Amino acid sequence: MAPKPAARPAEKFPTPAKIAITLVVNGAAHKLEVAPWTTLLDALREHLDLTGTKKGCDHGQCGACTVLLDGRRINACLALAVMQDGAAVTTIEGLASGSTLHALQQAFIEHDAFQCGYCTPGQICSAAGLIAEGRAKTADEIRELMSGNICRCGAYPNILAAIESVLARNGGAGQ
Repeated sequence: MAPKPAARPAEKFPTPAKIAITLVVNGAAHKLEVAPWTTLLDALREHLDLTGTKKGCDHGQCGACTVLLDGRRINACLALAVMQDGAAVTTIEGLASGSTLHALQQAFIEHDAFQCGYCTPGQICSAAGLIAEGRAKTADEIRELMSGNICRCGAYPNILAAIESVLARNGGAGQ
């Protein structure tokens, strides 16, 4: 007769309970229950099905996950969702007004500022934050302030042209 399997001991380090948070994403409040280690990026993609924000390096080095948090650009892969409770998050899906594209979205199309498109949402959100900051006046300043967003296809000249066109069109202010 086979011996009975031993009873499993209680967890030495119990898994923490999920935490209830509210995120205001693209103008709509969303109540979520997330594990304490859930990043803002994963909350957006896995809990809210907003897949425009991309997961690139997952280390804050590529900028593919850039979103606007209370109007400031951040790498969503480095921000814990529980620390953003009550914050306003704008993703690429929230930049347009209905069927009218945001000025940057339109400029990226007009200037062919993308190739594969993977980095484009992060590039556009970062550019929206850059314009709102009001610090970039020259091409070199734009390049420096956009340096956290990597484009493996090398569309940098067109990305720069798109951002410059929006700055010129709006006198330095975004849409």
